Amino acid sequence: MPTIIAVTGRAEERIEPELGAVSLTVGSSGGERDSILRSVGESHERLLEEVRELEASGALESWSAGQLRVWSHRPWNAEGRQLPLVHQANADVEVVFRDLGVLGTWVGTVSGTPNVAVGGIDWRLTDGTRDRVQETAQRGAVADAVRKAGVYAEALGLGTPVPVELADHGMLSEQPVPMMHKATMVRAMAADAGGASAPEFAPAKLVLEASVDARFTTE
Repeated sequence: MPTIIAVTGRAEERIEPELGAVSLTVGSSGGERDSILRSVGESHERLLEEVRELEASGALESWSAGQLRVWSHRPWNAEGRQLPLVHQANADVEVVFRDLGVLGTWVGTVSGTPNVAVGGIDWRLTDGTRDRVQETAQRGAVADAVRKAGVYAEALGLGTPVPVELADHGMLSEQPVPMMHKATMVRAMAADAGGASAPEFAPAKLVLEASVDARFTTE
């Protein structure tokens, strides 16, 4: 009777980020609605002028700007008394840099601009690079599964394992075999970019992981 060997193969690839997406919020609040709208509107337009200049220089991959949102509310103080009306105006902007050197310099400058807050930096890959690196990780995961099955077969004094099922982790049909270890699907992650006011950045490498479940038979 053939022996069934079930394994999970894992692999990861590390690569330097190619893009840096900076998220920003232009906003302010206060008791004078017209004053708040004027101040935020002017700050928003100045920021977009800078972004357009960056785009013209070739430093950007893309950028987007949301509409100005305006609302009002009446806050409460610690004694439970309702305070005068407060008006709030916000607009979100995302700027995706391909020139990471320019990104560091620009973020260090823009973080000190009135009414502008830097939300963070999302390090990314281009679609073509992500697909290529992900495929390499998937191939590595399959190779790891084959290697593990060979080790188990050799330890049991069996022949060369023959693959009978292979799938992304968690997608194999249920069989009366021992439960396999849990693993992550293909994903990407990056270390914290650090303080937004720093003029230079040294982002951690992005990590793409792949996991596959496989079953082999051997005599």
